[in-house]
Amino acid sequence: MKFVTAVREEERFIGVVKNEAVINVSALAASDGKKVARTLLEGIQQGEAFTSAVHHLMNTANASEYTYQLEEVQLLAPIPRPSKNVFCIGKNYRDHAIEMGSEADVPENIMVFSKAPTAIIGHEEGIPSHSNITNQLDYEGELAVVIGKTGTGINEAEAMDHVFGYTIINDITARDLQQKHKQFLLGKSLNGTCPMGPWIVHHSEISNPENLMIETKVNGEVRQKGNTSDFIFDIRTMITELSKGMTLEAGDIIATGTLAGVGKGMKPPVFLKAGDTIEITVEGIGTLRNEIVE
Repeated sequence: MKFVTAVREEERFIGVVKNEAVINVSALAASDGKKVARTLLEGIQQGEAFTSAVHHLMNTANASEYTYQLEEVQLLAPIPRPSKNVFCIGKNYRDHAIEMGSEADVPENIMVFSKAPTAIIGHEEGIPSHSNITNQLDYEGELAVVIGKTGTGINEAEAMDHVFGYTIINDITARDLQQKHKQFLLGKSLNGTCPMGPWIVHHSEISNPENLMIETKVNGEVRQKGNTSDFIFDIRTMITELSKGMTLEAGDIIATGTLAGVGKGMKPPVFLKAGDTIEITVEGIGTLRNEIVE
C-alpha cells in the first residue's frame, strides 16, 4: 500500500493511493463506524493493527464513494511533522564521498547528522530559495526508511522487522552555511529544505530496498543515477548503529545518503536557483517533484 497524507476541500486525511486514485481512509472508516488513526504518524505508531485495519476498509463495498483522482487532492509530506529530527546518513555512496573530497573521505564508520522537522515539505510544494541567507543551495536525492516499530539496541538480524516502509527525500543543503559553520545542522535545516513523499510505500511491496534504481533530474537533466546496492552501510547497519543506546521510535525517518552528481561536485559547481525543478525517482516508489521559489 502507498500511504499518503492529503488535503481535499480543506479536509486533511489519511489516504491510500491505488490505480492513480486516492482512497480517503479517514472518511471511509467514519462511514463504517470504525476508528482509525487521526494522522499517518499515529497509524504507523499503532503498527500492523493499523495496516490490517486499512486493508480491510479498502475492501468494503462503499470504498468507491471516498475515492478521488490524484489531481483532486493536494499531497502533503506523508509525515508532515515528525516527532524528532530526520536522521541522515552522510557519504553513504563511495563516489559521492570522493566527489565531495577525496578517497580519504570515504567513511570507515557510519556518519550521522540531522534535519529539523520544520524543514519538511511535501510533493510539488515550493522549496524556498533563501537567497538572503545562501547562494549555494544544492540537491541530494535519497531513499528514506520509515521506522515502524520502536526499539533500542536492535540487532542486525531483527533490524528489518522495525521498518514500516520507504519514501523519497530531497536533502536540500546550503553548502556555504555548511562550510561556514563547520557542521551540518544549519545548512541542512532551513525551512522547506526537506521535501518528502509523495507517499510511503509499505515494506511488503519493496522486496529488496538495497537494489533500487535512483535518479535525480534538474530541469529535465539527469544529474544523479545509481542503485542502492552501492550503499557503503546497509539499512540493517543504519538501524543497528542508530539504536545503540538511543531509542528509534515508530515514525522516525532515516535518509540513507545520496549518490554522486550533486551540484557542488560539478566542475565548476552549479547550484540551484529560483525556477529550477528537481525530480527524484526511486524504483518501486515513484517521483518526488519540487521547484525552487523565491
